[in-house]
Amino acid sequence: MKPGITFHKHGVEFAVHSTADSMTLMLFDEADAETPAREIKMKRKHSLWHALVPDIRPGQLYLYRTGEQWLLDPCAKAVHVPRGWGDTTGLTAGEFPSFGKNFPKGVIVDDAFDWKKDRLPRTPLEKSVIYETHLRGFTGGGTYLDFIGKIPHLKDLGITAVEFLPLFEFNEIEYFLHGGSREHLLNFWGYSTLAFFAPMSRYAASPEPGAAVTEFKTLVKALHAAGIEIILDVVFNHTAEGEKTDGAYHFRGLDEEAYYLQDPDGTYQNWSGCGNTINANHPVTREFIVECLKYWAKEMHVDGFRFDLATSLCRGKDGHLMKHPPLIKAIEAEPALKNVKLIAEAWDCGGYQVGHFPGKRFSDWNGKFRDDVRRFWNHNHAVGGLATRLAGSSDLYERKNGGPLHSINFITAHDGFTLADLVSYEHKHNEANGEKNRDGENHNDSVNFGIEGPTDDPAINARRLQQQKNLLATLLLSQGVPMLLAGDEFGRTQKGSNNAYCQDNDISWVDWSLLEKNRELFDFTQQLIALRKKHPALRRKKHFTGNGDIEWIGPDGQEIDWHHGHAIGMHLKGKDELLVLINNEHYDVAFTISGKWDLELSTVETDDFTLPPHSLAVYTK
Repeated sequence: MKPGITFHKHGVEFAVHSTADSMTLMLFDEADAETPAREIKMKRKHSLWHALVPDIRPGQLYLYRTGEQWLLDPCAKAVHVPRGWGDTTGLTAGEFPSFGKNFPKGVIVDDAFDWKKDRLPRTPLEKSVIYETHLRGFTGGGTYLDFIGKIPHLKDLGITAVEFLPLFEFNEIEYFLHGGSREHLLNFWGYSTLAFFAPMSRYAASPEPGAAVTEFKTLVKALHAAGIEIILDVVFNHTAEGEKTDGAYHFRGLDEEAYYLQDPDGTYQNWSGCGNTINANHPVTREFIVECLKYWAKEMHVDGFRFDLATSLCRGKDGHLMKHPPLIKAIEAEPALKNVKLIAEAWDCGGYQVGHFPGKRFSDWNGKFRDDVRRFWNHNHAVGGLATRLAGSSDLYERKNGGPLHSINFITAHDGFTLADLVSYEHKHNEANGEKNRDGENHNDSVNFGIEGPTDDPAINARRLQQQKNLLATLLLSQGVPMLLAGDEFGRTQKGSNNAYCQDNDISWVDWSLLEKNRELFDFTQQLIALRKKHPALRRKKHFTGNGDIEWIGPDGQEIDWHHGHAIGMHLKGKDELLVLINNEHYDVAFTISGKWDLELSTVETDDFTLPPHSLAVYTK
């Protein structure tokens, strides 16, 4: 017997882990029912409360109750709330619903789906180009099925995997339920999981309970048919239950000690910055997380997972970081997960593990790549840091016997400026969040080239376009695994916001009219991706040795000034030769290059091996 729902010959078995003294199963006949139609006392076996119920059909709504507290099944494969996206009708600001029609209910799901002809792409990591996006934002408030209509764009661009911001069931109106100054805002991003096994119900086109499961699978199958993998951003570091004084949905009422990190006095540890931290290495919680990942990989055909604030998953009961976290070992050892991609956001509110995240299979979001590349191009830092990132960040990954593929390289991500804004704003503009622009990162290594925000000045706009090309080229010409932010390929803007977590509007939604307006940037990005796919030299599994595999070239044949210089050439040697020349000086720089080379692409028109200021060029033999 295991937690969750199991179909048997004689009925459906309900099982839930809890240390409660009693447990009641509640069955509901209507989606908006205020009270259950039936209640069934459950029996206890060890820490599992269970009940076998005949004549249960898919679509059945259910909850558990201990005392007067209603509780959602943590293993529910679908969740139903009788309201639309963002609707607060019938709710009171500052009050969590603890019972009644507005309390989220579990839904019994029929797993049957036509997976025939579905082939997981299984793209090798070295051939991957990841595209981070938000389902609702990418489709202008759309659904799983609406996203299918955008797949031709992704295929045309050439990316190999979509990394979705959270698609587990979350509560977008949680700020309203907390009350206070943010009660009018929505949790747009979704980093506050309510149900870990359930796809977000309000991303479904159909309002029917459980419809999100079928629609999610339909999207996955469509992506796979296009040769595109799906990676889910998963939030196992905290839950939607918030602080200890907030309402309960499940874990808090089932077994608070097993599921949450607490100090000896019962205070929640808050390594997530969101009021609670999951006790990920407790045996009960560890098994829950592994079973959840197995479900998404096996039943939902998901190709990979990006773990939000993954350092929190490495903490023991006392909150200290563990050298060998049992959860990480269990994930890597699980046969059902052997082919999935594992990506860590290797930090939390109290730790930074980029380059030394535990385990052997996890790749890291490489924040140092982002910082060094931005600082070189936008703030004229020297070539030393840039060269290290171009070559695969061996300073970070060689010490753990990891190659370049442990580095997920990115310039921008959902959390921060878009690429267009990175070269258009020197300061964040988060006024719409209602916190007087206090929220969001203050140090962005951004630049505006003379005017803050939009301008009609052709010289500034040309310079901004050139800089976007420089940054994109650096990303896609570097060793490691590149990740693009959705819309960066055609100049998407968030109007200067670098913290759009609560903006379900034109700040966060992709403006598709920009695609034609900025077609030059799209075409350039497309060419870069094609170039990367064509040349194995850009997709190494091992770090360079410096012995016949890479050569660094200074301008005019001079020795490279690693600490003060701003121009450099990178010659990738071997069967597949490439030459990348970079000039971030304020004047033309000539490189002395022997042999015959063909110009593949450049960020500004160039002649031979003389590069104009602030430009990059790629050559092949």
